[in-house]
Amino acid sequence: MNDFSENTEPHPTQAVTQAWIGLMRAQRRVLQAIEVDFKKAGLPPLGWYDVLWELVQADGGKLRPFEIESRTLLAQYNLSRLIDRLERGGLVRRETFDADGRGLWVVVTDEGRAMRKRMWQVYSGSIETHLGAKLSADEAQELARLLGKLR
Repeated sequence: MNDFSENTEPHPTQAVTQAWIGLMRAQRRVLQAIEVDFKKAGLPPLGWYDVLWELVQADGGKLRPFEIESRTLLAQYNLSRLIDRLERGGLVRRETFDADGRGLWVVVTDEGRAMRKRMWQVYSGSIETHLGAKLSADEAQELARLLGKLR
């Protein structure tokens, strides 16, 4: 018997449960390894890269905080503190866009663009080391295809 024997709701098969566990463990291991690589290189954490990447990709290099939140995995309260740190580091600036000062843009600076590029040099190598080197091209393509089905 399994933990769901008295529950009439649908439940995952053993294979789906194992896939879930494997996915979560792999994600944790790879993200931890990437964070270690950033730390060894004297770079800020991965969350910084994610925000800078979204800003660099955005029209005019700017987004509203809720747009950054929706494009990243960061919760609003974490994002606010991260934006504060990015701003203190000169990587972003805040700009108001309406008369009452409540509308806010987060704008990437030239320093922020340069930091994102520096971080990518380490990040791309980490992705290759911790993922690419462990999969053949066909396996990587199949993994991408399978993960795409989870959208």
